[in-house]
Amino acid sequence: MASIQREIQVELDIAKVWDAMADIGRIHERLVPGFVTDCRMEGRVRVVTFGNGMIVHEPIIDVDPRRRRVAWAAVGEPFEHYSASLQAFEAEGGTRLVWISDLLPDQLRDQVDGMIGQGLEVMKRTLESTRD
Repeated sequence: MASIQREIQVELDIAKVWDAMADIGRIHERLVPGFVTDCRMEGRVRVVTFGNGMIVHEPIIDVDPRRRRVAWAAVGEPFEHYSASLQAFEAEGGTRLVWISDLLPDQLRDQVDGMIGQGLEVMKRTLESTRD
């Protein structure tokens, strides 16, 4: 199983970062606009349309305000298995974000790693643009 862990520092207070992260049905507006072009909730499943046209159904596993962590899965092609989490930690000068994904088949590792990197860059730019 491929396992990916990426981190990024955001110059924004953790409370504001968490507020955007926890708004799980509006990630296309508040976290990763452009990278995700549409997002809607169907019960506990987030239906995400990425900028490249890929549509993914993501059951939300947990939204934990105490640990400031959102966990989700992805079901259907091209994945045999996909689970991920995004967690925010207080850091000097702002917030450290950690995105962890475990997936099968292994051959998707590079593609998913690239998408995570791109998503984190958009997230940083978007969040930092909301500073007072």
